[in-house]
Amino acid sequence: MEISTMLVAMSPFLMVVAIVWIAFNANTQRRKATLATIEEAIRGGQQMTPDTIKALGMPQKSSANGDLKAGLILIAVAAGFLVLGWAIGSVEGDQEAMFIMPAIASFPGFIGLVLVGFGLMGRKKEQQDAA
Repeated sequence: MEISTMLVAMSPFLMVVAIVWIAFNANTQRRKATLATIEEAIRGGQQMTPDTIKALGMPQKSSANGDLKAGLILIAVAAGFLVLGWAIGSVEGDQEAMFIMPAIASFPGFIGLVLVGFGLMGRKKEQQDAA
């Protein structure tokens, strides 16, 4: 197989890797710049309050709500795989899809269930700490 043919076949996967790398690199550079600004302000004798640091764009500690969102999105992806398997099985008459797609859907589905559990436990813990 020629290298150009292989690159064309692999290009969708390479694009996903490139997009993730660009986003991660941009986020890292932004964080470095913010931390350098905070460091210079502290050296200059400025008082850094949490509100000031928040205004500079530092990411906040993620809450349990983020786990719930991610978990529910993964459960929705798993449900999409289940529906896709059902649709392929009913249109094509291919019964293998009815067994393969639930197996594929189990991975994001179980991870989603765990994240929803973490999110609910985190919420209960936050409510107990607030009380």
